[in-house]
Amino acid sequence: MIGTPLLTESLIFGAWALAVPLLVWAIGRAPWIELMSDSRRQHLLFGCVFALVLLWLVRRDFAPGLAFHFIGLTVVTLLLDWPLALLAGFAGQCALCALGRMEWAALGFNAVLWLALPVLIAQGCALWVERRQPRNLFVYIFLCGFFPAALTALAVALLGLWLLQWGGLALPYWLQDYAGYLWLVMFPEAFINGMLVSALVIFKPEWLETFNRSRYLQAPWRD
Repeated sequence: MIGTPLLTESLIFGAWALAVPLLVWAIGRAPWIELMSDSRRQHLLFGCVFALVLLWLVRRDFAPGLAFHFIGLTVVTLLLDWPLALLAGFAGQCALCALGRMEWAALGFNAVLWLALPVLIAQGCALWVERRQPRNLFVYIFLCGFFPAALTALAVALLGLWLLQWGGLALPYWLQDYAGYLWLVMFPEAFINGMLVSALVIFKPEWLETFNRSRYLQAPWRD
C-alpha cells in the first residue's frame, strides 16, 4: 500500500480518473437484486470486507509512505465475482482510511493498484479456466487459487515501483529491502489463497461463484 508521501499530484488525479469509472462500472454490474434477496451472499460480502480489513492491518511499513501486506483478493473474487469483490475491497480500504491506516488522498491510487489489478488477474484466470472447461478439480484449485495469487503479488509490486518511477520519484536505497521482501510474500500469498480455495471447494463449493459444481464434482474425470 502506497501513501501520499510517495505520490505526485499527477499520479493521484490520474488514479482517481481510473478508479471512479471502475467503481461506477462495478456498482452497475453488481447483482443487487440477488444480493438483497439472499442473506447468504450478504453474509459473504460483509465477512469478506471484515476479513480483508483484518488481513490488511497486518503489514510491514517501509518509511516513508510504503507498506506491504498480503492482498487476499484472489479468493474474494472467486467468492463474490468481480463487481462485488471490487466493492468489498474498496469498502475495506475506506475502513483503513477511517482507522488512520491509509490516507484518503491515496485511496484512488491504491484502489487501482491493490484492488483493480488483483481482481482483474483473478477474474481473468477464472474465465480462462472456465473457457478451457477442465474436469480435473486440481486444475481449478491451482490455476484459480495458487497461481493468480502469486502472480498478483508480483504484478502489484512491479507495477507499483514502475508507476512511482514514471511519476518522477527518485527511489531511495531502502527499496532494495522492499524488493527482497517480494519473494518472501509471493509464496505465502499463493499459499493463503490456494488453501482457502481448496477448503471452500471441499466444504462449501456453493459459495464460490466461479466454481462449476456440475463439472468438477459430478462429472467423471477424463484425460
